[in-house]
Formats: sequence, C-alpha cells, structure tokens
Amino acid sequence: MPPDTSLFDALGGHAAVLKLAHAWHVRVLADEVVAHAFRQPVHPQHTERLAAYWAEAWGGPPRYSESLGTASAVVRMHSGNGPHHDMNQRAIACFAQALDDIGLSDAALCAALLAYFTWATETAMDAYPHSKHDVPEGLRIARWSWEGLHS
Repeated sequence: MPPDTSLFDALGGHAAVLKLAHAWHVRVLADEVVAHAFRQPVHPQHTERLAAYWAEAWGGPPRYSESLGTASAVVRMHSGNGPHHDMNQRAIACFAQALDDIGLSDAALCAALLAYFTWATETAMDAYPHSKHDVPEGLRIARWSWEGLHS
C-alpha cells in the first residue's frame, strides 16, 4: 500500500476492522489465560466499540473519541491488575491469529497492525499496573501508521 493510505483504509474500512475485532474476540475467549479478563462484565457492544477504537487509531474516523468514550477510560479499564506479561503475550498471539483468521495476506499491513497491537498491549494498556487511579485524564487515542506511532 502507498504510504499515504491509512491502515484503516488499507485494511478495508470499518467492516474489515469490525471483522478483525470479532475474530480477535473469539480467539481471546477461547484462550484459557486471556479469557480471564472477560469474566467480568463487558460492554454488550464490546466488539463494535473495540473496532471503533482501533479504526480511530489506524487513521479512520474519530467515532470512538467523539461519541463512545475517552482513551483515559479505556486505559483505566486495563489498569490496576498488576503485571500480566503472559496474558499480554497470549493476547498478542491471538491478534496475530485473528489476522490469519480474516485472511489478511498483505505482509506489510499485517506487520503494521501487529506492531500497533503489541505496542498498545505492552505499553499503552499496561502503563498503570498498580492502580486505575494512576491513569491521568486527557489521554488521547494514539495514532498509528505504516511507520509506527504518530500520536
């Protein structure tokens, strides 16, 4: 894909992001370690909300931040659970498998999306392991492109 094409557009827009979010969700629910995070009540439209968040991060419309929530709230949901390196690694593996599940064959696009998910899982969502109260207000959804982080 040309560098001026967003990851969102290269993937195929909202429908493709939603398909990927669904495939990832199926994978994590089947994983004995990662599924633990979903034993607590999750939003009934979790997959749709996740797709909107990813879409915005990958250069799509700002639907998540304009009408669904804030980056601070998302990070807060993932915070205060202590270190969980093994769960993070398994969630990343589920994402890589979900890319295969949706039939994504563009190696550069797969690499860029996997780099985002790895960064988001290991850095952004894991930045406050001790308390959700440590998460500051005003965080913005990080923007990711072919070259990486562009927040």
